[in-house]
Amino acid sequence: MMTFLTIFFVLIGINAVILFFSLQKANNKTRNSSPSVSKLSNAVIYPIELLTQEFKKAV
Repeated sequence: MMTFLTIFFVLIGINAVILFFSLQKANNKTRNSSPSVSKLSNAVIYPIELLTQEFKKAV
C-alpha cells in the first residue's frame, strides 16, 4: 500500500509541475498574440440545416 501511495503522489507531483509550466507557456502566448487577433478577417459562418436532413432506414 505504501508503494502505491508513493508512486501515486510522485505522479501527482509531476502532473502538477507539467500543468504549471503548460499554463505559464499558454499565458505568454496569449499576451504576445493579442494584438494580432484584431487583424484577422471576419470568417463566414454557414448555418447548419438540421431540419432538412432525411434519414434512411438502417436495415
